[in-house]
Amino acid sequence: MKLSIVIVSFNVRYFLEQCVLSLKAATLPINSEIIVVDNNSTDDSCKMIKDDFPDIILIENKINEGFSKANNQGVAVAKGLYVCFLNPDTIIAADTFIRLLNQAKELPNVGLLGPRLISGTGNFLEESKRNIPSPLTSFRRFFRLNLGNVKSYYAYHIPDTGIGDVDVLVGAFILVKKELFDSVGGFDEDYFIYGEDIDLSYKIKKKGLQNYYIGNIVAVHYRGESTDRNAIFVRRFYTGMRLFYKKHFKSNIVLDIIISAGIRFISMIQSFKNFSKEKRKINAYYLITENETLYRQITKIGLPDVKMITTIRKEDLGDKNIEIIFDNDFMTFDEIIEQMQFLKKKNVSFKIRPKKCNYIIGSNFSDGKGEVLMF
Repeated sequence: MKLSIVIVSFNVRYFLEQCVLSLKAATLPINSEIIVVDNNSTDDSCKMIKDDFPDIILIENKINEGFSKANNQGVAVAKGLYVCFLNPDTIIAADTFIRLLNQAKELPNVGLLGPRLISGTGNFLEESKRNIPSPLTSFRRFFRLNLGNVKSYYAYHIPDTGIGDVDVLVGAFILVKKELFDSVGGFDEDYFIYGEDIDLSYKIKKKGLQNYYIGNIVAVHYRGESTDRNAIFVRRFYTGMRLFYKKHFKSNIVLDIIISAGIRFISMIQSFKNFSKEKRKINAYYLITENETLYRQITKIGLPDVKMITTIRKEDLGDKNIEIIFDNDFMTFDEIIEQMQFLKKKNVSFKIRPKKCNYIIGSNFSDGKGEVLMF
């Protein structure tokens, strides 16, 4: 078997279904398997997988085992030469795996590979390519300082659409040879969530291999679905970074104290923020489809001024708040991903009606939950 795709899921039933639908087209030409590890979801994620995708290998945990351990559980049953770790709040194009696997064969000294990730608004996600968060890099990021020769957290030295060796790839989408993953002990389970991708990337680099950012391959990562970006997220994220440099860098008591204080301070600030994002007022909706029945169904869910169209140009969008709804029965995920990048504007947001589904889904921001509208 060529490829095993491991997805760790927790209470994201609709995003998981959309992800799997995109994977179906992407895995058609490849001898592959999909493994979903569910971390004790309370929604009907597991039922949906069993009923609608019986060919998927499903592991149902009775407790939330965390991201690292759950991924390792998936790899333990994987049969593929390569393993792809994929978040459930992602969608990919049909040729994604073919192109990534070709790059894995052609590039020299390959460790990990990861594509360019964009948000649900079509914008580039900087965490797609990062530098090692050394204590000084972490310090620079905490306090937003320019410290001369100290590397920035993000790998700006490689263009967003370029290809090159980076220190760290994001765990939302990583491709690696299973044998290599096993040789470094897999994900370190001391990380419950956040930091495990940094740790894995660093262990691969220490073996003398290169982690390749592939900027000409694009996937959508809604990002906020895996967890709310609240005070708990901030504490887990920065605690994961702190655990990383405690494991891999020489201890510096003064810096430890400063960063520990920074974690507490930032977490406290975040706890006072209101993370229930104010919903944008949409002036017009454009449903891209030829399906008049779907159009009538969507107009009945209370969306104002819904127009059915088959094509749209960026110059037609104007300055009012517009939401574009892509019908996946009318457009492929490839076409949708391309259009999201082409049509992105500050006043434009996107939703997708996955193929043959009775809902539209999307996210207008990357630091909180998205929206699912049933019809």
